[in-house]
Amino acid sequence: MELSVYRIDGTESGKKVVLDERIFGITPNDHAIYLDVKQYLANQRQGTSKSKDRSEIAYSTKKMGRQKGGGGARHGSIKSGIYVGGGSIFGPKPRCYRTKLNKKLKQLARFSALSYKAQENAIVLLEPFTMDAPKTKEFIKILDNIKANGRKTLVVLPEISSNIYLSSRNLPEVKVITVDEINTYTIMNANSMVLVDGVQEILASRIK
Repeated sequence: MELSVYRIDGTESGKKVVLDERIFGITPNDHAIYLDVKQYLANQRQGTSKSKDRSEIAYSTKKMGRQKGGGGARHGSIKSGIYVGGGSIFGPKPRCYRTKLNKKLKQLARFSALSYKAQENAIVLLEPFTMDAPKTKEFIKILDNIKANGRKTLVVLPEISSNIYLSSRNLPEVKVITVDEINTYTIMNANSMVLVDGVQEILASRIK
C-alpha cells in the first residue's frame, strides 16, 4: 500500500511511502484482537474493591432468639447478610485482574488492527514536525489541514515530544503517543491514525 506524505499545511510533500505488507497488509485475526483488547482493559483494573463479610462486622455475637419455639425462622447472628448493616454475601475482595499473552499473539493483534486501519484508508502519513511551545490552536490547525480533526484521532510519534503532547492534552478526541506506546486497544479505539513519517520504519525493524 502506497501513501503520500503530507506537510503540516495539508499539502503533499511529494514523497511516497510503501507500507510494509507484513504489518499493514495481513489478513486480520479478530480473535487475536479480542484477546489483546481484553487483556489491556483487564490490566487497567485496580482490583481494590472490598466489602465486609459477616466475620468482619462489629456487631454483637449474641444469639438473637431461641432456636425453637419462636414462631419463625431460626437466627444465630445479627451480622447475617439478610439484615440491614449485616455482612455482604459473596461481596468483592481485592484481587489482581492481570493476565498474560504471548508476544507473538500480541504482535499479531497489533498488526491486525493496523491492517484494518489500512483497509479503511484511515491512515495519514505526516512529515516530521516540531512545535516551539505548547499551542493547542496550532495543533488543531494541523489536524484540520490534513483532514484528521472532528473524530477520534490517534497520532503516533517516532519519539517523545513534550510540546506536541501538551498541545493535544485538552483535546478529548485526540490521543498522542510514541511508537513505543502503541497497542491494539488504542489503534482500534481511534477512527483515524496519523503516523509521523519514520514510525512505519521503526515498526518494521521490530518484527520478530
